[in-house]
Amino acid sequence: MVVIDKRRKELGEFLQAIRKRGTPEEFGFPSGARRRVKGLRREEVAQLAGISATWYTWIEQGRDVNMSADALVRMAQALKLTRTERAYLFDIAGRRDPQGHVPEEDLASNSLTTLLKDIHVPAYVLGRTWNILAWNAQAETLFGDWLGTEESAIAPNLLRLVFTHSNAKQFLMDWETRGRRLVAEFRADCRSRLEEVELQSLVTELSKASSEFEQFWKQHDVLERQGGLRAFNHPQLGLLTYQQVTMRPVDQEQLKLVMLSPTSKA
Repeated sequence: MVVIDKRRKELGEFLQAIRKRGTPEEFGFPSGARRRVKGLRREEVAQLAGISATWYTWIEQGRDVNMSADALVRMAQALKLTRTERAYLFDIAGRRDPQGHVPEEDLASNSLTTLLKDIHVPAYVLGRTWNILAWNAQAETLFGDWLGTEESAIAPNLLRLVFTHSNAKQFLMDWETRGRRLVAEFRADCRSRLEEVELQSLVTELSKASSEFEQFWKQHDVLERQGGLRAFNHPQLGLLTYQQVTMRPVDQEQLKLVMLSPTSKA
């Protein structure tokens, strides 16, 4: 209970600090000569967010009030919060932001696409549902027709490739172990958003297409995504082994940069 009280206090102080940092004019209110403190009044924030002034006051006071995700969205918009501030607001309020992810199509403007070109080992970027959003030339050499082209209308999906591609079981060494682990990692990665329509659609599709995926998914195993040895039976280059490293950019945690560093051949 002490932790909850501290979080309420932190939430109230955070909103109060944000409210006081701007000027009334920025939010469409006259400055007025009678304002004793800078920033917005509580009732003005409530008006902008479409909520009760009393209810908003209770939040700033750290009282035990129920805050819906919709109300937090309106407060974030009313106070013109940055993406980091908005994420912080939802975290300390104990709610999940329904609009908390950057659309994957915006990746084209992300610095990751530039970074990929400077990485001299196979590397690719995974999105929220493990679509492969971008990759470098070395990854294209390794994966070949698995990836299609970056201009394709639909991004390739790592799970779809592993469980439905015609040569997956030949290409991936120890396919069953890798497939089982991938499903457990995917479930852990998506644990806070299992209700998302896109994710549910992918799981339904793969469960129908692959009895192995359906079996692994129903086992409810969860594992954090880790590095380690990855081996591929390349149709032209033979057996290739790599050490996998996965990194998350701080400003877009839904993305993963996966790099495969070559090892000596087994």
